Amino acid sequence: MKKVKPLRKKVVIIDREARKERRMDDKEIVRLFWQRDERAVTETSVKYGRLCGKIACGILGNPQDGEEIVNHAYMRLWETIPPKNPEPFMPYLAKIVRNLALNRYKAEHTQKRFSGEYAVSLDELDECVPDKKGEESSAAEIRDCLNAFLERQKPEVRSVFVMRYFFCESVGEISKKTGFSEGKLKSLLFRTRNKLKSYLESEGIFI
Repeated sequence: MKKVKPLRKKVVIIDREARKERRMDDKEIVRLFWQRDERAVTETSVKYGRLCGKIACGILGNPQDGEEIVNHAYMRLWETIPPKNPEPFMPYLAKIVRNLALNRYKAEHTQKRFSGEYAVSLDELDECVPDKKGEESSAAEIRDCLNAFLERQKPEVRSVFVMRYFFCESVGEISKKTGFSEGKLKSLLFRTRNKLKSYLESEGIFI
């Protein structure tokens, strides 16, 4: 088996001046990974470092832990591309960051209290758990059902739901991005959670 060239840690440290340069196209970034060119990580950080940090910090509630998770995510990219050729690239990266942060959260949340947006959004999603009892559905069944539900929603509803419960953004942050008032967003999310609960029950999904 061909050994993967180790990634030097220094490539994840981004010079502030680099942010002023043209951001590389995602396909170009993936091509650099395939060429085992360490600029791939630098370009990823320039383009998506802020987004990755927000996802990780939103879950963990700690900037230092969030930064560590983001660096681990860059290492994971280096280890998995190739053989993977993710298209689109950004969701693949976001999923890696989110999963790493969730694993850290699950490993440590019994030892100390977290105050991140993930803890808050998790409490909100508890409202979506069906009241009926049955055999617990598989992760794949839950995922497919959730995707089907979101496809039925209006684009703005789907976007807000993903920002809140996938990227763990606060209602205030979403308000700034969408222009919706926080009150409107809270009502929208409340109605969407109720719809999701009814949809899960109608599809026989149990969590």
